Amino acid sequence: MIIVKAERKITVMLPKDLLARALEASGEGITPTLRKGLELVAAKGAYLSLLKLKGRFDLKMDLAELRRDRPL
Repeated sequence: MIIVKAERKITVMLPKDLLARALEASGEGITPTLRKGLELVAAKGAYLSLLKLKGRFDLKMDLAELRRDRPL
């Protein structure tokens, strides 16, 4: 059985002041801080993709029908 690790070790060059500010803001160590930063960048990409759909998606729902379906 082969076990594949889902993580990847990297080397990265960062400005000292940026890293210091990020560590202070997160209150955590380097790895959790960088992980959270990458998650935020990924979330921004998804958010921007959703913004492109704004006003282009028609659900074709009838408000009166939705209200009838609401439990009392």
